[in-house]
Amino acid sequence: MPVFFGNSYLNYPGANIMARTPQTGPGEGRGMAISLEQATAVIAAGEKRATELGVPMAIAVVDDGGNLKAQHRMDGASLAAIAVSLGKAYTSLATGSSTEALAAQCQPGQPLYGLQATHNGRIVIFGGGVPLRAEGKLVGAVGTSGGRVEEDVIVAEAAARAFSDA
Repeated sequence: MPVFFGNSYLNYPGANIMARTPQTGPGEGRGMAISLEQATAVIAAGEKRATELGVPMAIAVVDDGGNLKAQHRMDGASLAAIAVSLGKAYTSLATGSSTEALAAQCQPGQPLYGLQATHNGRIVIFGGGVPLRAEGKLVGAVGTSGGRVEEDVIVAEAAARAFSDA
């Protein structure tokens, strides 16, 4: 049974269970909670950098439980970028590393080969996802999509810097 979740419909076994899972509250999970104000500042910094590059993107921020905190799709960004940016943010949070660094470890013959086939397709193993840390603790992640992988990485890193500068 398809379940509406965020900006998309989930249609896989267990989707209805996922949709009813309570969201992580402040201070629960891996670290301190990321606020909506912080998430929108991260997105604003990412949008600024994407605009400088001339590339419309979708930018997503997840909290320490992997739940969507905020997401923005710039005018002209593809519809596919919505799900991909969220997947990159989730992957970065779930692994605690950038998706760019993860990509090399997931190639055939490498120790994490096949990781992208887990988590019901939520794992995205190409650049554009960056973890967000506060006081050394993982508190969320940002994911970007819409440009070439190199552009997604540049924008995600700029967005993450806005969080670390705050």
